[in-house]
This record gives sequence, C-alpha cells and structure tokens, in this order.
Amino acid sequence: MRISSPLLRSGATVAAAAALPAALAAGPVAAGPGISVSTTGTTVSVTTTACAQLNGSWGTASLLTSSQRDFAQGRQVALSGSASGQSAAWSGISPGTYTVIVMCSNNSTAGTQTVIVSSAPSPSPSPSRSAAPSPSASPGGVMGGLGGAVQDYGTATLVAGGALVGAGVIAAAWFLRRRSKPYRF
Repeated sequence: MRISSPLLRSGATVAAAAALPAALAAGPVAAGPGISVSTTGTTVSVTTTACAQLNGSWGTASLLTSSQRDFAQGRQVALSGSASGQSAAWSGISPGTYTVIVMCSNNSTAGTQTVIVSSAPSPSPSPSRSAAPSPSASPGGVMGGLGGAVQDYGTATLVAGGALVGAGVIAAAWFLRRRSKPYRF
C-alpha cells in the first residue's frame, strides 16, 4: 500500500506562491551583467559593471545611428571608471534613435541597448558631473520591441504584467493543491 502525503507535494508550490508577492514588492531584480543607457538633453551616457580591466583598458562603447550596423561604424569612446562600474558618454547628439554597444577589453559584449534622443532644450551647465542621473532626466521604463520597432514600457505596464504573473502562480498553486487531494468514493 502506497502512502502519499499531499501536504508535502503542495508545500513547495504554496511556498513559491507565498514568496512571489514579497519578490514583486522588492522591486526589479538585476538580470546579471549588462548596460544601462540614459539621455539628458543631447548627451547619451552608458554605465556597466560587466567589464574587467585588461592591459589598462576597460573596453570601448560605440554609439550607432539607425543606418550603421557594425560596432566599428559608430562613434567610439573608451570606458572609464573602476572595478565597481565603468561609463562612457557622448555629447552633442542629434535627435533620433541610436544603438549603444559596449565591448569589454576581452572582446566580450557587455550589452546592447537602443536609446531615443529627443529634441529637448539643452540642460544648464552643472558645476560637477556625477554618475547618478540628474533630476531633470526624463523618466524611463523598459525598452522592448522586435526588429526596428521600439517601445518604452512604463511602470503601469510592468505592474500589470507582475499582477498577471502573480495570478498565474496562485492559479497554478490552487490547481496543484486540488489535484493532490485523494479521490474519495
């Protein structure tokens, strides 16, 4: 005679469902190394923590226009920084859609991201530059799209997606819990 414990089988599912709201409330989770691109007026900047220094160089970042397809065709800038983070910036960029590619000094790609530069008034000069985005920077979301399509998904879209994922986990836990109950005739 086989004795099974429905409580043990559903325990992992219930634990996962209980942990999901806490994970969603904690905010976005970093998905490993990559790049972060931002714009302020006509300046495009990129930051990363994915590169390691090799022969005195962190790597190179390239800014490509929509007609450029290769890293070498873009405006290249050497990364500067430290082991805790590297950055590069381009100023005087015309309005349009650009692609930023970061190549580490070991020839690995740290990341690629599309950015849109809008025709905003130029910011007033500041006495010092910092790595943190300025309060006048435009609010951003998650860039997504296929092929040439790019769309900025904002906070409301991300919250709705998180709610759908949460509802799916809860429904799966309910289904598995109901399925694990023994049939009684």
